[in-house]
Amino acid sequence: MAPVSPKKPKGKKPAVPKQVRGWRRLLGGGGPSFFGNLITTVLIFLLLMSVYSLAASFMQPANDVPLSVVAADVAAGKIETITVNGDSLDLTYADKSVKTSRKDPSAGLPETLATYGVTPAELAKVSITIQGQSGFQFWFLTLAPIIIPILFFVFLFWFLSRQVKGAGMQAFTFGQSKARVIDPADISQRVTFKDVAGAREAKEELLEIVDFLKSPKKFLDIGARIPKGIILMGAPGTGKTLLARAVAGEASVPFFSISGSEFVEMFVGVGASRVRDLFQLAKKAAPAIIFVDEIDAVGRVRGTGVGGGNDEREQTLNQILVEMDGFEPTEKVVVMAATNRPDVLDPALLRPGRFDRRVTIDLPDRRDREEILKVHAVKKPLGPDVNLAVVAERTPGFSGAELNSLMNEGAILAARESRKEVTQYDLIRSIEKVMLGPERKSHLLSKKEKEVTSYHEAGHALVSSVLPNADPVHKISIISRGRAAGYTLKLPFEDRKMQSKKQFLDDIAATLGGYVAEEMLFDDVTTGPSNDLAVITAIAREMVTRYGMSEKLGPIAFGDRQLGNEPYSEEVASHIDAEVSRIIDEAKARAEKVIGEHRGALDAIAKELIEKETIERTEFEKILIANGITPKKRDEEGIDIIPSTPGGVA
Repeated sequence: MAPVSPKKPKGKKPAVPKQVRGWRRLLGGGGPSFFGNLITTVLIFLLLMSVYSLAASFMQPANDVPLSVVAADVAAGKIETITVNGDSLDLTYADKSVKTSRKDPSAGLPETLATYGVTPAELAKVSITIQGQSGFQFWFLTLAPIIIPILFFVFLFWFLSRQVKGAGMQAFTFGQSKARVIDPADISQRVTFKDVAGAREAKEELLEIVDFLKSPKKFLDIGARIPKGIILMGAPGTGKTLLARAVAGEASVPFFSISGSEFVEMFVGVGASRVRDLFQLAKKAAPAIIFVDEIDAVGRVRGTGVGGGNDEREQTLNQILVEMDGFEPTEKVVVMAATNRPDVLDPALLRPGRFDRRVTIDLPDRRDREEILKVHAVKKPLGPDVNLAVVAERTPGFSGAELNSLMNEGAILAARESRKEVTQYDLIRSIEKVMLGPERKSHLLSKKEKEVTSYHEAGHALVSSVLPNADPVHKISIISRGRAAGYTLKLPFEDRKMQSKKQFLDDIAATLGGYVAEEMLFDDVTTGPSNDLAVITAIAREMVTRYGMSEKLGPIAFGDRQLGNEPYSEEVASHIDAEVSRIIDEAKARAEKVIGEHRGALDAIAKELIEKETIERTEFEKILIANGITPKKRDEEGIDIIPSTPGGVA
C-alpha cells in the first residue's frame, strides 16, 4: 500500500482547542488568568501615572521664577514685556533673557502684582500682551485629568468582560466534534484510487462503497443494504487512511476525518457529545464518509474494570454503537475506521449492522512495491541508472510509508552531495538507512573490538550460507548503523507469507552463529549478541506456544501468562521453558558443527571484514567458493538482490 502522490500538508503540532484555551485563561491555567490580567493592568496603570507625574515635574522650566520676584523686577524696571497665556507668564527682561512664571488663575495680572506692592505707574512701563487659549485646548487641558483615567478603566473592563464572554461561549462548543473535513471540490486534497499503488484486493472491496455513494438507488430498489461500516486492518504504514480518502475522492463526497483519541476527554460525556455532533454533521452533508483513525483508542473491549462504571471511553464507545445502529437505509453515510489492533476491539463494534465488512491490507509484494516506488518517484529527477525493479527486489517487508521514506532519503543523499539527479547508489544506501539508521562513522572500534565484531558477523554469514533453509547473505558490514555495531543482511529469493519449522530452526542457528564464533575463537562472549539472544528466545517460545512446533507438547496454542491471566499451570510452564531451551541448545550445537567444519572460511570472511569493513554478495560468494562451499542461487534467472532484514546484529 502506498501513500498518495499529492503532497500532504505538513502536519502541525496539535493546537489546544479554543474552548480549552478560554477556560484556561479564565481560571488561570495554561496562560494569563482573569485575575492575573486585572492585577497586571492595574500595575501598568499605576506605573504610567508615576511616569507621567515624574515627567510633569521635569517639564517645569528650569528658569521659572516666583511671582514675588516678578513683582520686584517690574518695580525695578528690569522687565520689558509680559505675555499672559492663561495663568502662565512669559517674561522678557531688558537683557533679552526669557523667564516664565505663573499667576493666580482667579485674578488678573494687575491685581496680582498690586498685592505685591507694584504701583500702576510702575506697571505702565511694562508692555503686557494677553494671548487667549482656543476653546478646544482650554477644555482639553481642563478635562483631560478626569476623562483619561475614566476612558482607561472603561477599556480595561471592556477587555476583561470580552475575555470572560469568549470563555463562556467556548464552553458551549466544548462538546462539538473536531473532525477535519475534506471538501470534494478541493482538488489539491482530493485522492483517488489512481494515487494508490498496490492493495488491489482492498480497492476491489471498496469499489462497492464508491458505487453505493454515487448511485444508491439501484441498491435500494433491489432490497440490498450496503455495509454501514468498513474497518480497515493492516500493519502501520500500509495506507489505511489513504484508502479511506481515496474512497471519498472516487465518490466525490465530503470526508470527515477524526482520530479515536480526539473523542476522549477528562470530562465524562464530552466524547459521547462529540460523537453525536459528528454524526449529525455527516447526516446533513450526506452522502458522506466518516473516517475514525486508530479506533482502538475508544473501541477496546468493555467490562475490563478499568475506569469504573462511568469510564469516559466506554461511554464514547456506547454512543458510537448507538449512532451506527441507528442509521436508516437511505441515510447514505458510510463509516470507515482503521486500526492495526483488531484483536482488542469490542465484539459489539464488529457485529453485522455496524462494522460488517473487514478489509485487510497486507504489506506490498514485489510488484506492488515497484508501483509504489514509481508513485513516489514522480517529482524526483532519477538518473539513467535507476532501476526501481531492483529496489523493489531488495525491500521485502517494507510498507508503503517505508518506501516513501526510502525514496526521500535517496533524494536527500543526492542533494547533500550537490547532485541534480538521484542515482541507483543513493537508493541502495537509503535502504540500509531506513532499516538500521545512519552510519555512525564517529563510532570507532578498537583493534580488539573490530576483530571480535568481524568474527561475530562472519559467524552469522557462514552458518546462514551452509544451512539449507536459512536465507542467503547479501551483505556483511562492521560499520556501525543505529544501535548495531555490525550487521549481516539476509534476504529470501521470493516473498514469503508463511514460515516453516525447518526455516525457523535454521534461522535460530544462523542467529546464534555470532555467539558461537565469539565463544569458540576467544573463549569468551561479549554483550554484542544480546539482541540475537532476545530474538531467538522469542522465536523459540512462539514455536512452542503459538505454532505447535514442539514434538513434546504437540499442536497446542498456549496463551500469554500475565497478571490475572493464567491460561496454563506451572507444570506446563516448566515444560514450555524446557522445550525452548532444547530448541536453542540444538540450534547452538548445529552452529558449532558448521563453524568447526568450515573454520577456514570463517577466518577468511573475518580477515576480509577487518580489511574492507564491508563485503558485498559477489565478494562473499567468491570466499565461499574458495573454501569449498556452494553459494545459494535462485532457481530462475533474475536480477541479483540485496537484503533487507538483518540476520544478525552485533
